[in-house]
Amino acid sequence: MLPLVCVLAGVFLLALPSQAAVLRTAVAVGVIALGGAVLLSALRPFRFAIGPDGLTVRRPGLRRTIPWTQVDALVLDQPLPHEGRPVPPRLLLVPAAGVTVGPPPAGRHPVDGRPAVELLDLGQVRDRPEEVAAVLARFAGDRFLDADGTRRAAFAVPDLALGLRGYRTDVVDRLVRRGQEALAWGGVPQRQAARDAIEQAQAAGPVVAQRGYDRRQVDEILAALGDALADDRTTDREPTL
Repeated sequence: MLPLVCVLAGVFLLALPSQAAVLRTAVAVGVIALGGAVLLSALRPFRFAIGPDGLTVRRPGLRRTIPWTQVDALVLDQPLPHEGRPVPPRLLLVPAAGVTVGPPPAGRHPVDGRPAVELLDLGQVRDRPEEVAAVLARFAGDRFLDADGTRRAAFAVPDLALGLRGYRTDVVDRLVRRGQEALAWGGVPQRQAARDAIEQAQAAGPVVAQRGYDRRQVDEILAALGDALADDRTTDREPTL
């Protein structure tokens, strides 16, 4: 608000009749320049810098430098697709105990569920997620988790084709995500529960939508994911007689 007032005041000074025209013009131009510079800074697009001392964030609602000592965890996470379409990854920050970063936490750490602040939507930057992850791993150390990279390493899923009368995308996405996370950082109970959910969906048949994922492709992926979850013999059921 103040930068805009400065600009308007400068314009008003220029419009006023005055005998000291040179002085008035100099003051008006200075006020306009100052207000314009501050206003431009306020309207500048999202900026994000990573360095040895911490993170510098400039975006609506959060404009500050966050030292590493105030960061408990950083997670590069991939939200579930929206109607089968990819959603840009996001960077989540879990503040250290007693630290308030800025906006209230709107996300959760995917592993332990701790409240997290969304720092960055990677759809707003030119850097690829792999590049951002590499720099964060370098400077943040063990504070950083590439959640989506960890999921893909546990079980890679190809792009699923969309078509008419396919399996409902949100149902399939949740099943696959649950299985990936059980493999990536879950224990025996999580793997067994994910395997049970897949088997139940296979028995009932995933929900069909007017437009959804290719059925044969999904069937193959769910079968492979179920096999991966059962690969550890400790997750297998006891045989029934």
